[in-house]
Amino acid sequence: MTLPRPPRPHRPNPAMAIALMGSLALVLSLGLILWIFNSPRSIDYSDVLSLARAGKIERVVFVGTQRLEGYIKPTEVEAPEVRATGLTRRHFQAELPKNHERLTQILEEQGVRISQRDDPTAWMSPVLTIVLPLLLVIGIFMFLILPRMRDPMGGFMTNYLRSPARRYEKGRMRVTFDDVADMENAKSELREIIEFLREPKRFERLGAQVPKGVLLAGPPGTGKTLLARAVAGEADVPFFSINAAEFIQLYVGVGASRVRDLFRTAKENAPCLIFIDEIDAVGRMRGAGLGGGADEREQTLNQILGEMDGFSPNQGVIVIAATNRPDVLDPALLRPGRFDRHITVERMSWQGRLAVLKVHTRNKPLAADVDLEQLARQTIGMTGADLRNICNEAALLATREGKERIERIDFERAADRVLIGPKREEVLNAEEKRATAYHEAGHALVAWLIPEADRPMKVSIIPRGRSLGINLIIPEEERYHHGESYFKARLAVWMGGRAAERLVFGQAYAGAEDDLRQATRLARYMVTHWGMSERIGPMSLRIGEEHVFLGKEIQQARDFSEGMAQIVDDETRRLLVEAEQRATDLLRQHRSELDRLVQELIQREELSRAEIDSLLNVTRPAVAATADSASWHGPAVDRT
Repeated sequence: MTLPRPPRPHRPNPAMAIALMGSLALVLSLGLILWIFNSPRSIDYSDVLSLARAGKIERVVFVGTQRLEGYIKPTEVEAPEVRATGLTRRHFQAELPKNHERLTQILEEQGVRISQRDDPTAWMSPVLTIVLPLLLVIGIFMFLILPRMRDPMGGFMTNYLRSPARRYEKGRMRVTFDDVADMENAKSELREIIEFLREPKRFERLGAQVPKGVLLAGPPGTGKTLLARAVAGEADVPFFSINAAEFIQLYVGVGASRVRDLFRTAKENAPCLIFIDEIDAVGRMRGAGLGGGADEREQTLNQILGEMDGFSPNQGVIVIAATNRPDVLDPALLRPGRFDRHITVERMSWQGRLAVLKVHTRNKPLAADVDLEQLARQTIGMTGADLRNICNEAALLATREGKERIERIDFERAADRVLIGPKREEVLNAEEKRATAYHEAGHALVAWLIPEADRPMKVSIIPRGRSLGINLIIPEEERYHHGESYFKARLAVWMGGRAAERLVFGQAYAGAEDDLRQATRLARYMVTHWGMSERIGPMSLRIGEEHVFLGKEIQQARDFSEGMAQIVDDETRRLLVEAEQRATDLLRQHRSELDRLVQELIQREELSRAEIDSLLNVTRPAVAATADSASWHGPAVDRT
């Protein structure tokens, strides 16, 4: 049985309304011009008396009791008395006072023809005060309020309540998995979604239910949006893309209306794909954090939950959402039946970075000395967006210098620009340059001497970004687990700059601020999160670093006693003092190497890893094997 189609809601025709309003405005404008052109010139009553006494008036007409119109004699238009009143033509008018018998007497003595008529504009006063406002109210009701009563989504609020999602038709701007380098695990998880969008009947045959929603979680720039577009391109279906923040507006209920409009449109175009970027903007935990629960964001989230529950299992609409904060999402959003499948999009290995570099350089002419594999191995921790930025910056640098091809030096300078910032036009005096050189050389030498530490890739005393000097330390290989010895070595490297300053100059400088901040944070994590303190033991302590505005519960800053807090402070300080003492002892034992490194830094201003190795000219200690493990934190940049 086929249900009758509901009647289409009444919507006013915007084009017809514009045409009518334009025609009315044209007619009114022409009438106003003619009225202004033919209307008499207004003069003062005293000027009328002067003209009457001088015998310049031919005739007058009293209009009602408050106004008169008059005509100057044709032969007197150019008379001085007439020019003095500002008249340039015969016809004039003036407002009459209550007592104007004197004017009538003068006109009669001069033989001026006098006539009387009623005021034709007397009827306009009630029209302007009663009829026009009434017509205006009726017009507003007919054209604006009545359509809204018939169709809540219609009328003048249609565009405001309609979803701002951008629609990409199938075949237009198509992106496939060939355009997405690496990410094989994520691709394999999404192929089932693609098969369902292509052949939904195949899954219905065995009663299988494909997930309604897929959540892509990962750091910024890892390619979540590109992956969602590739799914739509592989399935060759319409693709709706929207940022979750676009749902939110000032008025409560607008976001929910936009969600309804988006899902209704998607169902009409099924099979299709909906992509919601940064879903944590509306999908944060309800009833938590600051701001209460009855706000626009939670209304919008409730509507999203309701729409996803309303899907029938094989309706042909798949929702893909992306976020870099999955920990703050509401549990109701992540339960089965909504976002059933969770896919983690992590940073790539060097093979993945090489594939990304090949994708972003396939339309760029490269010189023979460019080694993309070496660049991929040296960019540990970078995302696809970072690599794309490096390729673009290298092309810009080569273009700026008028090169025909992009050379290796262009990629190196582009990587430096992305990692440590552009060079600053700032000149240091000799003493400042020497202090900066000892600070950076202290970092580099301690990192080079400690077996567990990563070797410095580049040391520079050229001001970049907000720093006077840079010590770029990147691991030689990708590692995801580190032990306590690695973190203690990292603390010693961070303290190397301060230790060198105190050893050479006998005092510490303010340039170690960022080093101390990073070292203190790492030491506190070792004590409170990773159980690397003998006094505290295997215990995890929360130190209140969660942001309540992200949707977490408002709780006390810490969950341990004041006595334990004192122990945490003591252990953190102990680790930092031991690290500084270790760095000081190493620099004191290798003072000659430190001075040699400083002299080369002052002369060249930048040293690479190979130049540091050849300059020190000693064998670096071997790394001792360890079974301890902890989270990997990626490359480090020490800034002065």
